[in-house]
Amino acid sequence: MSLATTTSRAKGGAQLIGRSADIVALQQEIERVARSDVKVLITGESGVGKEIVANSIHSLSGRAGMVFAPVNCAGLPETLLESELFGHVKGSFTGAYRDKPGKLEAAHNGTIFLDEIGEMTLRMQGLFLRFLETGELQKVGSDGSDRRVNVRVIAATNRNLREMIAQGTFREDLFYRLNVIHVVVPPLRDRREDIPMLVDYFLKRFTGMTDSPIKAITPAAMKALTDYNWPGNVRELENVIERLVVTVQSEAVEVADLPTEVKAQDLNALRPRRERRRTVADDLYKRLVEQKESFWTTVYPLFRDREITRANVREVVRRGLEEARGNYKIVARLFNMESHEYKRFLNFLRKHDCQIPFKEYR
Repeated sequence: MSLATTTSRAKGGAQLIGRSADIVALQQEIERVARSDVKVLITGESGVGKEIVANSIHSLSGRAGMVFAPVNCAGLPETLLESELFGHVKGSFTGAYRDKPGKLEAAHNGTIFLDEIGEMTLRMQGLFLRFLETGELQKVGSDGSDRRVNVRVIAATNRNLREMIAQGTFREDLFYRLNVIHVVVPPLRDRREDIPMLVDYFLKRFTGMTDSPIKAITPAAMKALTDYNWPGNVRELENVIERLVVTVQSEAVEVADLPTEVKAQDLNALRPRRERRRTVADDLYKRLVEQKESFWTTVYPLFRDREITRANVREVVRRGLEEARGNYKIVARLFNMESHEYKRFLNFLRKHDCQIPFKEYR
């Protein structure tokens, strides 16, 4: 697949939209993962589209004709979440007037998607781990196992589960059960080249549902949208475009029409660096340059294990090139590599599309 537009439509109309290297790589990974029934853990910031990724995996899999059952683990208290997943029998609690199947039973031969699994209580984690080990359902109020089901499990979180394990708030055994394949969804600020395409998609979608006169976004307004950091990611962008369609009464969206936080982006860029939100690249670069850690022990393992994205690696390399004035050999020394590791470093960058042209830094 080339770096041309990638539009993946899952059941229900959800789409992955973009032409960036990161989104193309993500789509390719989805296609690979969909061929098997292995468990998948999807991580990424809130609003990046983790459910779309999960739905896309299901829609491209052999289970596509069966149920895709999403469950928001953060949206229900423990007792209701247990009933939602496993079902309950009549009389098991106040309001249980009849037997009710849970999402796991309803998704037999299909896919269960556990969104924000990091919000599960330790007790619920234990119950779900038991299900993963046995495949047997025990409904709330039942004396024993009711039936065995065949369900593919995809989980997602915006939290750092490894940190939660260290803090004793997430079970390590459940983490390793879920983390067979780890898919990282990059934040929108790391794939800014996709923003105009997303803006166009949302604009067409919302204007098609209303009698809005909007036909275009002015270049200045599009630049402001592209420059904004989007802490709420694609969900925030979608909300902004929907608001513009409702409020703007002209054919073109101007900078003045944009939300205050988007228009203020240029002012934010003028603030001292220490006031900006620290990024993954900030922390990695500091570890390399100030704490004298090696690229191979700091950056490489995180990329290999999909804990960071290609965009994160590129940003670290870009900063190194700025410091080294475009000299990759100096970058290798800056990143605490031995001289014989220079070719390995360049090969790694080329293989994973992380190499940045050096001439503009000279």
